[in-house]
Amino acid sequence: MKKFICPSILAADFKNLENDILESVKGGADIIHCDIMDGQFVPNISFGPDLVSLVNQITDVPLDVHLMINNPENFIGKFAKAGADYISVHIENNNHLHRLINQIKDEGCKAGIVLNPATNVFSLEEIITYVDFILIMSVNPGFGGQKFIPSSLDKVKKTKKLILKNNSDCLIEIDGGVGMDNIKNLSDSGVDMFVCGASIFKSGNISKTTSELKKLIS
Repeated sequence: MKKFICPSILAADFKNLENDILESVKGGADIIHCDIMDGQFVPNISFGPDLVSLVNQITDVPLDVHLMINNPENFIGKFAKAGADYISVHIENNNHLHRLINQIKDEGCKAGIVLNPATNVFSLEEIITYVDFILIMSVNPGFGGQKFIPSSLDKVKKTKKLILKNNSDCLIEIDGGVGMDNIKNLSDSGVDMFVCGASIFKSGNISKTTSELKKLIS
């Protein structure tokens, strides 16, 4: 099964955003990850549909939009129109996940569910057959550059077992502290999509680092 490197532009230099994105694509980036924060669900504010639309003009690489916001149903259409190909919503603050997943799919996007570090994998039991991917947060959401939470590796393995048990074909994505030191182990444990922020954009050589990370999961 194909594995995907997903550079997170939250860690990019916004003064040179176009260059940073194109350098990551040059290195083989498969998907560009966009973290959307509202200052309410998480203690930070990032950007909105206008910037996602700008990124969509910079590259033809698919866009992965992670909604760390309250009331995502009010914004799914806007992000889809801006160019999102993947949209994920959190399990923790949304009571009507089935409706949200259908809303995302109705917009023509791949639909994902996100789990915070303290959220149990088994909360996915009733929704896992409906989604295209599961995003496991390996840091607490809201800020970039955090250290990987070691127990996330076991969470990946549990999620993989749940996927197989339910005969689902959804992918596993991981976000937070992913880099050279752990990406191979995560890949071997079942991760398909790797969100890499600081490990790519703060590396000093964006294209080279992206290429090296791809080699580790190939």
